[in-house]
Amino acid sequence: MAVSFVLFLVSVLILGGRVDSEPVQDKQALLAFIRQTPHANRLQWNESVSACDWMGVQCDGNRSFVFTLRLPGVGLVGPIPPNTLGQLGQLRVLSLRSNRLSGQIPADFSNMTLLRSLYLQDNKFTGEFPDSVTRLTRLNRLDLSSNNFSGSIPFAVNNLTHLTRLFLANNKFSGNLPSINPGDLVDFNVSNNNLNGLIPDTLAKFPASAFTGNLDLCGGPLPPCNPFFPSPAPSPILPSPPAIPQKKSKKLSTAAVIAIAVASAIVAFLLLLCLILCLRRQKRLQPKPEKPPVMPRTVAAEAGTSSSKDDIIGGSAEAERNRLVFFEGGIYSFDLEDLLRASAEVLGKGSVGTSYKAVLEEGTTVVVKRLKDVVVSKKEFEMQMEVLGKIKHENVVPLRAYYYSKDEKLLVYDFMRDGSLSALLHGSRGSGRTPLDWDNRMRIALSAARGLAHLHIAGKVIHGNIKSSNILLKPEHDACISDFGLNPLFGNTMPPSRVAGYRAPEVLETRKVTFKSDVYSFGVLLLELLTGKAPNQASLGEEGIDLPRWVQSVVREEWTAEVFDVELMGYNNIEEEMVQLLQIGMSCVSTVPDQRPNMAEVVRMIEEINRGDTDDGLRQSSDDPSKGSDGHTPPTGSRTPPRSVTP
Repeated sequence: MAVSFVLFLVSVLILGGRVDSEPVQDKQALLAFIRQTPHANRLQWNESVSACDWMGVQCDGNRSFVFTLRLPGVGLVGPIPPNTLGQLGQLRVLSLRSNRLSGQIPADFSNMTLLRSLYLQDNKFTGEFPDSVTRLTRLNRLDLSSNNFSGSIPFAVNNLTHLTRLFLANNKFSGNLPSINPGDLVDFNVSNNNLNGLIPDTLAKFPASAFTGNLDLCGGPLPPCNPFFPSPAPSPILPSPPAIPQKKSKKLSTAAVIAIAVASAIVAFLLLLCLILCLRRQKRLQPKPEKPPVMPRTVAAEAGTSSSKDDIIGGSAEAERNRLVFFEGGIYSFDLEDLLRASAEVLGKGSVGTSYKAVLEEGTTVVVKRLKDVVVSKKEFEMQMEVLGKIKHENVVPLRAYYYSKDEKLLVYDFMRDGSLSALLHGSRGSGRTPLDWDNRMRIALSAARGLAHLHIAGKVIHGNIKSSNILLKPEHDACISDFGLNPLFGNTMPPSRVAGYRAPEVLETRKVTFKSDVYSFGVLLLELLTGKAPNQASLGEEGIDLPRWVQSVVREEWTAEVFDVELMGYNNIEEEMVQLLQIGMSCVSTVPDQRPNMAEVVRMIEEINRGDTDDGLRQSSDDPSKGSDGHTPPTGSRTPPRSVTP
């Protein structure tokens, strides 16, 4: 019995050691790599914590070895030091895309025998096709495109028997294409190199786009080789005349002159024909200019199909210059190509652009906003992004990354699974709907006010587009402000249609948003929470009347239940609080900007509403950074329906 207990203890200790273990050797290899490789400041690995918690590093379930290393677009510069990454013998995925790495691939890469995916595209690597890579026999994805590799493509590529995708485009490879024939190869591209000769039958199944930009390649999906000159033509020059006595005339005979003229005409015709055919062939094979990348699968997502890499990613210098830019302290590790390969679902088309839910291959979910009508320069755009990227608050949806090119401007945000206030408040108000109770409406009002106040005070940023669809919700109904600070991208003015129903009166005239116009829009939001009516809802009665004027007209007549949402009439002891919040909302929508409170005052006034529950976290001081985020929601039963509604 004692022996069994001891064995049990030992096994527990061993298993416990596995769970809490640290991949010491892999950590040393990674530290050696990052110390010897210049890189951008945003890649900060803390030696005091486990390597498994570093940005871009993923370990196995027992945290005993590094399983995946993804460092795309993190500003790595120079050659890969030997005896660093090659020591990660258990690595399955290595992505160093879109950096400025150069030199040759170290020979010790061949030690990573378990590697499945190797992404080295969009760098400055040189030398011949890496011999060490041909020894990674378990590879199924290899991307060396958009580098400066040269020399021939070796037949040893056939050692990679599990290969499914091989991309070698935009390099300087030369010579003939070998008969590459891994049985599962489904994606292949060697476009824009210096290859020549006949395309092997094993590769003829791929489209012409896989071979464009190699003017000396022929056969397969390209035009046949030498179609007009299958064999060398006999020399058209007349043979030397037989020796004749010197006394005879040295003049050529009439037949010889005719033969020479005919032969010359034939040669000239053939040369002209050959030149015309070559020019037409070159024009046909020349790849069309590629546009910069667009939002992932915009058309494909709506049509239910997927798009290929060649449709999305280009090897142009524009794509090289315009990369996905992440902000320091972010939680994501992916690059533009990962984003463009993601499956995309349209979430909505708003006033500033279209929002997509993008699910990346490794399962990460983000929101990508594709902006439209941006008028500022790239420098102005980047300056505004730097301002917005520094804003961090629990009630503000953080901007994680951005992308800028001539034709596309993308913003990357966290995905909020619980949707928007607009959908929660106005969606499916028929039978079977779960009403939004008063406690949660108060929680939303206060947390949204805190988020907007932080934008105004700490960030010194005007939101410019406050509306219920831009108020996103956490699981416990704390609110987060989204789509903030985008107004300067449109020339520091906002067309009135973009804030219809929420716009302050002065914005209609000046088309300029201010801190005070934000307060007005927030006041409309409070009235929306109280009444359950959308600001531009037709049920407001008189055509063209907005929500503040409708509330004022009802209040002037008398205090009736008509003002408040009918869904709130089922709760008791909340009338006083509703009236107090209504007064705050009405002060915010004053027609005179100077008579409106600032957002710090709005937060204070909401906090001072005499709440019946004092332990719900809503009355915390506005100086407390954790205010309103304790996740406690008062039970619905705390408010019992009254027998009759008191106006």
